[in-house]
Amino acid sequence: MSSKPRILVLGAGYAGMMTTKRLTQQLKPEEADIILVNKHNYHYQTTWLHEVAAGTIDPNRARIMISDVIDTKRVQIVYDSVTEIKPQEQRVMMENGELGYDYLVISLGFETATFGIPGIAEHAWTIENIENSKAIYEHMESQFIRYASGEDDDEKLLNILIGGSGFTGIEFVAEVIEKVPELCRKYEISEEKVRVLNVEAAPTILPGFDEELVEYAKSRLENRGVEFRIGTKIQECTPDSFIVGEDKEEIKAGTVVWTGGVQANSIVGEAGFELTKGKVNAREDLRAPGFDNVFVIGDCSWVWDYENDKPYPVNAQSAIQEAGTCASNLKALLHGENTSRFVFDNKGVVASLGKGDAIGNILDDKKLYGKTARAMKNVIDNRYLFLVGGPKLILKKGKVRFF
Repeated sequence: MSSKPRILVLGAGYAGMMTTKRLTQQLKPEEADIILVNKHNYHYQTTWLHEVAAGTIDPNRARIMISDVIDTKRVQIVYDSVTEIKPQEQRVMMENGELGYDYLVISLGFETATFGIPGIAEHAWTIENIENSKAIYEHMESQFIRYASGEDDDEKLLNILIGGSGFTGIEFVAEVIEKVPELCRKYEISEEKVRVLNVEAAPTILPGFDEELVEYAKSRLENRGVEFRIGTKIQECTPDSFIVGEDKEEIKAGTVVWTGGVQANSIVGEAGFELTKGKVNAREDLRAPGFDNVFVIGDCSWVWDYENDKPYPVNAQSAIQEAGTCASNLKALLHGENTSRFVFDNKGVVASLGKGDAIGNILDDKKLYGKTARAMKNVIDNRYLFLVGGPKLILKKGKVRFF
């Protein structure tokens, strides 16, 4: 058995993949054993799942084989599902075994947050992973097939109902409205019979974006046929509808999708880590409160921005940056040095509105619209591919066509 310290990374999302990658770059082989545990043998682009769910990209486009980008000579990869974390014992239980560790990185990703809305968990589709997203599109297309074949002549089958107008919800809405004309041509259905509806309890879509950008996004999507119900609370979800508002109006649809929020993987809370709104409040250096050898990063944690008295954003950009700090701090601990605090460098954010359209705030709040913003969105996506897999991965998976 190796006498080297064992670093165990749980989850191969953005945070886990980049932490593993950085560890192989910063540590010599003799300094530590690195183990990456992931349910599947692939990593997927979480920020592309809305496109898979709308059927505008092939699922394999969003999938990257872990062994293609992680050096298996440096990292032991275990394909298994984590079932329990025992931080007091420094052990992780899996479906097919268990692993001990000296240092643990928890990056297990997110689960859907239902906010207590009855029926969401049971009846709504959710954009959580490749398989879920693929199933959403297959279900949506099956409703068009049912209608076109005469199996069911209820036009409400063609309605596509999306709950939540945050980042994922709006990007999904944009891809759906892009796909609808193609489905209508394929199954000889009039586009006028299809409704794409987005329901949001908040008074605006895309919270956190500049008001002008929000208005641009909303008007562009409305012009393409999206119907918004803003400031409308979802009271209940049924197998084929949302019950909304104080008057409990029922909005029927053949496809009902919930994109309203996420929380940390439930395993994290079950391990005894204290949660705030579904996530661990990580310390400044990304370690879990009360555990000097456990890091919690990505969708599993909040990291506090003390200057602005609020958490840093939880997104792919922050997860990638947290990975760099996490790897550096693990190296510091191995060498008996002080860890560093995580500081988020906000390079801006861009939201896609379909193939040739987007909005964004970048670098000192510069506003981007339309094709310029779309080109920047593709640059951001390609930059991650470069970081994790170099130029070859960009050529294989990248979004090289900007418009």
